Amino acid sequence: MERAVVQITLFGLLLALATTQLNKGNWDIYSFHINSTVTSRYATTVITSRVANRMNESKEIEFQVRIPKNAFISKFRMFIDGQVYDGVVKGKEKAQQQYTEAVSRGQSAGLVSSVGRTLEEFKTSVTVAAHKKVTFELTYEELLKRRLGKYVLQIHARPMQPVKDFKVDVYINEKAGINFMKVKGGLSTNVLATAITRTQVDKQAWVYFYPTEEQQKTCDSCGEEGMNGDLVVVYDVNRNPSLGDIKKSRGYFVHHFAPSSLVSIPKNVVFVIDQSGSMHGRKMKQTRIALLHILNDLAEEDHFGLITFDSSIVHWKRELVQANEQNLESAKKFASNIHERGSTDINKAVLEGVHMLNAHPREDSASILILLTDGDPTSGVTNLEQIQSNVRMAIAEKFPLYCLGFGFDVNFDFLEKMSLQNNGVARRIYEDSDADLQLKGFYEEVATPLLTDVTMTYNGATNLTQTNFSQYYNGSEIVVAGQITDNSIETFTPQVIAISVRLAPPCTPAVIFCGRHNMMMFSDTNAIVESNGTESDSHIQRVWAYLTVKQLLEKELVLSGSEKENAKKQALELSLKYSFVTPLTSMVVTKPQGENTDVLHKPKEGETPEEFRPNAAGGQAFSGRRSHGGFPGKLTLPRSHRFLLKTENLSLPLCFDVTGDVRLKLLRHPNRGLSVNGDLDSVQNGGFRRIVIHLKADLLVDIDTREITVREGQTLSIPKLKRGAYLSSLTVIRRDKEIDVAAGDTRMVILIHEKDGNEFLWPILRQKPLDNNVSGILGGPTIFMSFFCRASAVDYSIVSSPTHDCWLMSAESALQRRLDDFII
Repeated sequence: MERAVVQITLFGLLLALATTQLNKGNWDIYSFHINSTVTSRYATTVITSRVANRMNESKEIEFQVRIPKNAFISKFRMFIDGQVYDGVVKGKEKAQQQYTEAVSRGQSAGLVSSVGRTLEEFKTSVTVAAHKKVTFELTYEELLKRRLGKYVLQIHARPMQPVKDFKVDVYINEKAGINFMKVKGGLSTNVLATAITRTQVDKQAWVYFYPTEEQQKTCDSCGEEGMNGDLVVVYDVNRNPSLGDIKKSRGYFVHHFAPSSLVSIPKNVVFVIDQSGSMHGRKMKQTRIALLHILNDLAEEDHFGLITFDSSIVHWKRELVQANEQNLESAKKFASNIHERGSTDINKAVLEGVHMLNAHPREDSASILILLTDGDPTSGVTNLEQIQSNVRMAIAEKFPLYCLGFGFDVNFDFLEKMSLQNNGVARRIYEDSDADLQLKGFYEEVATPLLTDVTMTYNGATNLTQTNFSQYYNGSEIVVAGQITDNSIETFTPQVIAISVRLAPPCTPAVIFCGRHNMMMFSDTNAIVESNGTESDSHIQRVWAYLTVKQLLEKELVLSGSEKENAKKQALELSLKYSFVTPLTSMVVTKPQGENTDVLHKPKEGETPEEFRPNAAGGQAFSGRRSHGGFPGKLTLPRSHRFLLKTENLSLPLCFDVTGDVRLKLLRHPNRGLSVNGDLDSVQNGGFRRIVIHLKADLLVDIDTREITVREGQTLSIPKLKRGAYLSSLTVIRRDKEIDVAAGDTRMVILIHEKDGNEFLWPILRQKPLDNNVSGILGGPTIFMSFFCRASAVDYSIVSSPTHDCWLMSAESALQRRLDDFII
């Protein structure tokens, strides 16, 4: 039976984007509402979509929404023909049976995946009978984080058709009082500006966005398929000059602490910049531009240093110097001449940055170390745990380390753990046209330290979230939540102690005590801890639970042994109690009898959607065949490439699919400084369109079907693959439809295949390195998982390209790791 599909996609940092794709006339999306309520910076958003099947036969609808990565989905339900179908949150292990059963049937079982900088994508589908209706309702929750003095709610509306009843309602309730609120974005201008109603009364604000069908067709970013643009709500709250904003409910409290009118602390900052070969091109150019902007923003009382590194270290100066005009001009010349080369010794570079800060102690100052890199360590110390241990011992909690991971060819888990171990954070810098602005924007968040060694104490409270913070920056906010012992507000006494610049009495109004050692105490014996009504009791509890789970998951990442297991256990218990979909839980999406069960997982940073399609004919390792998969009639047709992994212990080889236009890590040999990446051909029916080989000592080999480009100091182009290159550490030889690459004990052959008149590349590892410290897809699996089905794949490791039967399974099962670990 022919099926028509509607896709509804929601995008937003806090609110959602609605995207609907359909055969017009088959479906009527007669109502689409987004309702977001923000109470004390905690947002609960409900997305409701109502669709009617106007056809005389059953049709299938796919519901697809995008939500903020920091949000936890807490509820999903469908209303069909008077019945309610609820999603149920379970521990990931208990939901695994449904997950693996779905995978074995070839269904897309991972319903949530990362999409872009700030979003995750949720999707599911259901069959609706003729002339019946379905209502989808999704709820997610998030604590807004204050950055650069504001909170931001963003709606990107793209319904793909005008919707008769389209509404976005935002309600903000801040007991501290709303200092300012603005509505911005492409959907707030020109034709759609009249669709926005904004109201602000002291502690409350409302934003209504009700565009008519005609407006949805005629705005600047509109057309026959409806709206396509952003609506952004920006606001901040009033600040209590003493303790900040403290709210309590029945047995719980939340404390927002963001003092202003403080004197900024001079800082000592060292930038550690990766200039290895993988930073070539736009990455390096954008890094230079960002550094020039950042240097312009340094205050004269700041001291700073610049280190660039590949397999060796280059100092601008070997010690920190004052940010005066002469030094800044010299530093800008140095930054302008940074060029990529060599391999990546992260351990040596970070330890040198630590040494520079430790060798330059300054009273009344705050130290910061910022690392920017785009790859794994490939020279020097390459064991990740050893690097983390070395850095942690060297820093010894004296200052924070911030790690910026450039692009997707970076081990973000490694950077995140190293940052968290040293009181910092990791941030991914996306390799887009605005990467320089992303770098500059991050620096601005930490550019103005106001307090260091912040300690929050709460007599009469227990089960507290994090209470010690290495630094507090202007424009940010510290949030602490906990339980009030015996619900006794009389014995509940909050206090904040921190270090700032030296102040001579009289002190600022925010400070009760100041003087020697620059210590400041924020306290107020007459402070009124605001009590909320019964209806907000659940809200305060959920803020505490949200914060606690987030921080336990961070602890679980950096702890080990029994402490790690205890943090994981606590996070799981709270996730289940409050129905949060977290990395430890899954939501089983129930459907009418006879339909497939979906399992919703929360992805890690950088994960992409995965589709499992056992009945799709394909080619071995990136055959390039189009695989529609899933349900017939879907409008989105991702290309599926199939791997074929030969094993000695099985009668049939293993195979698995990779979907989409991605770059894959084929081989990593850290001890030799060798890395091989491949770009899948997402246009033609082929495997790779390009393979890039990096070798330490500033060597890069770029191979496509037309030519090889070898870079060793200067660029040497070998056109049309008709000659060999004999280099000091690597040999490349062209033989008809074959390229032979050898580096030490490693040998790879790249075959050039032709299919339907199109050429593509196919790599085979002929000689595997003797070293066990080798990773990448070409290394092959080490053990075998049990969930599989029979399929077929083309063997492109042989010139004649025969077709073999194989056992098709998920990529994770075949590779024994998350597929995301192999995607750049």
